[in-house]
Amino acid sequence: MKSSITRREMLQTLGAGALAAPLLLSSGQSLASDALPQLDLNDPLAKALGYVHDTTKADAVKYKQHKPEQLCVNCKLVQGEAKEWMPCQLFPGKAVHMNGWCVGYVVKA
Repeated sequence: MKSSITRREMLQTLGAGALAAPLLLSSGQSLASDALPQLDLNDPLAKALGYVHDTTKADAVKYKQHKPEQLCVNCKLVQGEAKEWMPCQLFPGKAVHMNGWCVGYVVKA
């Protein structure tokens, strides 16, 4: 049985997430991290994007672009003020850990 996600599946999931985020925002639902469940490491999208709750646990062999200073808390895709768990545009309806990392990391300007 194939356990890895294909590039096409990942892009489709990312596209669906990108479409869902504005809908959540416009529906009046709060993105308060206290109300969001923590992102499960076994979530298919989390696995596809190499998400870890602790950036030091990122697979440096598989993800050569990873750098230890890359944290969710300083990623452009994370929303709201810095807290232990925060909403992320890549994972609508879920909270990522401030010390987390995934391949979607974009440094805040």
